[in-house]
Amino acid sequence: MSAQPVRLGIAGLGRLGRRHAENLARRVAGVELLAACSPIEDELRWANTHLGIAHCYRDYADLLRHPGLDAVFLVTPTTLHATQITQALAAGKHVFCEKPLSLDLGDCERVKQAAAQQPHLHVMIGFVRRFDASYRDAYTRITQGGIGTPFLVRAQTCDRLDPGGAFVQFAASSGGIFLDCSVHDIDLARWLLGAPRALRAFAIGTNAVYPKLREFGDVDNGLALCEFDGGKLACFYASRTMAHGHDTWTEVVGTSGKLVIGRDARPNQVETSDDSGTHFDVVQDFYARFADAFVAEAIAFIAAVRGEQSLPLTLADATEATRIGQALAQAQRERRIVDIVD
Repeated sequence: MSAQPVRLGIAGLGRLGRRHAENLARRVAGVELLAACSPIEDELRWANTHLGIAHCYRDYADLLRHPGLDAVFLVTPTTLHATQITQALAAGKHVFCEKPLSLDLGDCERVKQAAAQQPHLHVMIGFVRRFDASYRDAYTRITQGGIGTPFLVRAQTCDRLDPGGAFVQFAASSGGIFLDCSVHDIDLARWLLGAPRALRAFAIGTNAVYPKLREFGDVDNGLALCEFDGGKLACFYASRTMAHGHDTWTEVVGTSGKLVIGRDARPNQVETSDDSGTHFDVVQDFYARFADAFVAEAIAFIAAVRGEQSLPLTLADATEATRIGQALAQAQRERRIVDIVD
């Protein structure tokens, strides 16, 4: 594979899908983006006119049958992930799929089984923060003993307030705020703490701005605790109501120090001082914060498909993120501590 480009098809061309498609077409070496798939005609038209993709399909099965395709990139609704991954594996394709693997643990296990039967094919789930330069630097410092033994992660993912509440229309299928917003933090906590086994979870929440979420057993602000094996702990804060912008950061506490990643959320280092005080801009959405990480993530997947390196995370990692996220969602709905079972 390393002597020729990876021939790729992408399914899903919504807001994030278009970003992935542009990266694959223009910013990732060793890729030939041959085909695109979407049930929405305007999205296919965009792929053709904006990126010059000649082969556009409305049906995913037709995409998988495209001649010479090596791999697929899935940026589709979460409810489709497990089925589309197994279909791609059956068709002999490598797969990159946006997070989460699934909201259903049974589906996660079925994907793992299907992948195990095709060990020559790579499947990677898009936990993009592992590819952010700052988080990777923090991981390296931790593994080199820079803060002693890490035992506590405090992390937050807080989205900017959407006055229209457009995301509410997806609340019935999102899995709740912890699976929707905190799944990256859950994965980071496991990664930065050395992948300990999760034992128990507790969560609470409130609806400060979007009372309609109560109809779905969901909240717009939530706090959660997770206890891991070996006395390790994680605390997660998720919000959909930040007035100033997207506010994501992580703190890792160890026995001889701590690390903080991304606290300021600044797009640059410009500060303005005037008679009203000192001000600086903050990023407005998750993509502005992690744009370079999305490119690095795609590069890592392509390198694995080309046989140049192993995958940096596994389906087992993705399954554990779902397992913990489900436990947190259950704890928030039922207002009780939930034991996490394998």
